[in-house]
Amino acid sequence: MVAEERVDVAIVGAGPAGLAAAAELRHRSDLTVTVLERERQAGGIPRHAQHPGFGLRDLHMSLSGPVYARRLTERAHRAGATLRCRTQVTGWSPDGALELTSPAGAGRMHARAVILATGCRERPRSARLVAGARPEGVMTTGTLQQLVYLAGRSPGQRAVVVGAEHVSFSALATLAHAGAETVAMTTELPHHQSYALFALGAGLRYRAPLLTCTAVTAIHGHRRVQAVDLTDLATDHVQSLACDTVVFTADWIPDHELAVLAGLTLDGGSAGPRVDGALRTARPGLFAAGNLLHGAETADVAALSGRHAAGAVRAYLAGAAWPAAQVPLICEEPLHWLSPGAVEVALGDGDHAPVASLRARPARPRQARARPPRGRYLLRAREELLDVRVALDQDGRSLLRHRLPRVTAGRSARLPVVWAAAVDPRGGPVVARVLRARRR
Repeated sequence: MVAEERVDVAIVGAGPAGLAAAAELRHRSDLTVTVLERERQAGGIPRHAQHPGFGLRDLHMSLSGPVYARRLTERAHRAGATLRCRTQVTGWSPDGALELTSPAGAGRMHARAVILATGCRERPRSARLVAGARPEGVMTTGTLQQLVYLAGRSPGQRAVVVGAEHVSFSALATLAHAGAETVAMTTELPHHQSYALFALGAGLRYRAPLLTCTAVTAIHGHRRVQAVDLTDLATDHVQSLACDTVVFTADWIPDHELAVLAGLTLDGGSAGPRVDGALRTARPGLFAAGNLLHGAETADVAALSGRHAAGAVRAYLAGAAWPAAQVPLICEEPLHWLSPGAVEVALGDGDHAPVASLRARPARPRQARARPPRGRYLLRAREELLDVRVALDQDGRSLLRHRLPRVTAGRSARLPVVWAAAVDPRGGPVVARVLRARRR
């Protein structure tokens, strides 16, 4: 027999976004909130990331990953949310209920509102189409950190880190903690995508050479990795580098399976479900938050996204109308994605407002738009662009012209929100494009 349950809000995923949303929803309210998590413990990826720097934006302190995960878990518990681990959400019933599987058996959960906060994952070697053998010693950052910090095992002695984003430097620290030497960190771009201080510190402390414009094109070995082929993308020169471990970092893909099963439209750039500024999907009562929307922001940014979604859920449960439709935001190459990826079309939304700019706000738009998390839109590119002039247009009509010092992969640039009120609800997609930029 399938157990039936009813709650006000179900949250899928007990990482930073899900836990922060749960605590915020329970704050000064009597809503019944249940967080569903497939892992044995709540906390998400920070549970096995021992380095400091977590919690700067949301808790206003610097914590290690495990401490940060415990803080968020404790906050959700104290607020009165129910956390249910070892519970897999496998799909949706025809009536919209969540289908669950846990050690207690199968079940269905009916919720007035659902927040998807399932996060994202790094693409493994198979998805990156790297040629060669299939030996032991090839892993992602998440596998590396679980191996070292949770299982207490050594990953190897000589490692190559593929990628140069924030998490890549976290992998570097984890390898050093385990006693492994990082013999190279590679990126196909001409520059790393993290903070300059991170790269400088890594070079000084770990002596790991950063090889830019370089791709790992093959892995060699029998039972264990023995070497990799490194290809210089500027010259096509290939060299072999001896190592016994390869860590693939970054290159994120949202865990969007439940969004797909719900019939949601995925953003063409980020591959996460398309949401508006209030993190509402096209399905009434269904919200999405955190790194499910894009890969990948830091844990504290994901947590703030969860808080933002909680506010929108409260408004919805209090009777706020669901948008009638969405105007999508799309990016032209070399831009990659813009998040949130849509502007809502409210019931009764009428003529569009005058053109927006940073100096002149729209004159009394008939429908105010939902502000995105932290009052900004996030923008990424597929390559590094400097001194960028970005344009947002709709049907040939200018909405915004804005200069950014840098737009790249792995690290988000910020766009203002003033243009959103000028979106024509009856018009076509809003298109983001580069008017001019420099490349290194």
